[in-house]
Amino acid sequence: MRNEIITAITNVRIFDGEKVIDEQNVIIKGEKIIAVGGEIPAGAVIIDGKGGSLMPGLIDSHVHTDIDGLRHALRFGVTTELEMMGGYTKNARERELKGIDDIADVKSAGMGVTPKGGHPDELIGDGIPDFVLKEMEKMTEEEREAFLATFEEEEKQEEICINTVKDAIKHVDKQVAEGSDYIKILIEEGTVMNSPGLPVFSDDIYKAAVDEAHKLNKIVLAHVLTAESSKTAIEVGVDGLAHVFVDRPTWTPDLIKTIAKSGAFVTPCLSLNSSIIGRIPSEFASDSRVSSKLSEDWIKTLNSSFNTYPQGTMEDSFNNVMDLRNAGVDILVGTDVSMPVPSLGGLAHGASVHHELQLLVEAGFTPIEALRAATSVPARCFSLTDRGRIVEGSRADLLLVEGDPTTNISDTLSIKAVWSRGKRLEKI
Repeated sequence: MRNEIITAITNVRIFDGEKVIDEQNVIIKGEKIIAVGGEIPAGAVIIDGKGGSLMPGLIDSHVHTDIDGLRHALRFGVTTELEMMGGYTKNARERELKGIDDIADVKSAGMGVTPKGGHPDELIGDGIPDFVLKEMEKMTEEEREAFLATFEEEEKQEEICINTVKDAIKHVDKQVAEGSDYIKILIEEGTVMNSPGLPVFSDDIYKAAVDEAHKLNKIVLAHVLTAESSKTAIEVGVDGLAHVFVDRPTWTPDLIKTIAKSGAFVTPCLSLNSSIIGRIPSEFASDSRVSSKLSEDWIKTLNSSFNTYPQGTMEDSFNNVMDLRNAGVDILVGTDVSMPVPSLGGLAHGASVHHELQLLVEAGFTPIEALRAATSVPARCFSLTDRGRIVEGSRADLLLVEGDPTTNISDTLSIKAVWSRGKRLEKI
């Protein structure tokens, strides 16, 4: 049996996913962290982290992704992406991603519970979208074949037309059988997306889907963009909201109390809300620590915006997320990034996690609270017990940066090294 290389990251400030700790050494063997602190084993490869900070690999708790997206994510120290609607269920990962090790790990909801013609059909349309065909041109023949197999499987799943409670239950069963890690329902009538009148289900259909998922030991998240749809999602029993509502009606304090009482977590996706109201993150995109790691298509996309709800304000989104935080609701970092298309702009895989961290701090989070929202908190909420913390026995998913992001959140972008399952990424 081949001896596994032991690596010691030394002389470094450690944020362990919860707090800064006294120890300054982390020892990796194979895919795991085998010690935090203590003696450095003889013969270990030494990585001197002087002047830097080591933290768990970051988690983006809301994406729609592909191999290109997963590669971009890892270069930014995002070692896990949580797909909120798409093809990377357990079975699909085994078909399409086997043997590819320069990408972020991914979990998936599979195909969401949404009506025919409902969100996100207004963004995608029928067949393989043009922007996906463009991405396929960059794939190897093997990657393209695997992608098409996954796309065909998704098309088969979408043939389940949900009209009744029984249909919803059948759909959830299908997703779980395909290997979905959690389930998503979509409650979107279209106003915020500049597509008013999108179909939505009656509450009993959503509740049937949630109840079935819970019977199968899967948590459920809801796509919601308004206070009213958030209220509905909590009433039908979801475990998490995949967005924070963009509006702020007079009854928002009651909604905050309801969400807190339910125990649901919230992934605000402030970077998406910023894009929805038409803000372009030009200053962020022009940071060389961002632009140097992105392809031309992603740079163009980051320098664009959805701009579907210009009457919205970031002040409302900031106040909503701070009220939730102050009420004790778990807040997770997520972006809702998808494909490199200007109409879906203001976002880029990996990069936007760092933008989201900055927006949380702008809203009022401390840097440490924001870092928890991208590490230990999502790991706990999604029961990812092997990551999100720097502790003995965890996956060696690690991010080494210059500076101290626990006091200056922008330092997360000063990336010196990334490890995924103990393997150091060659190109960052």
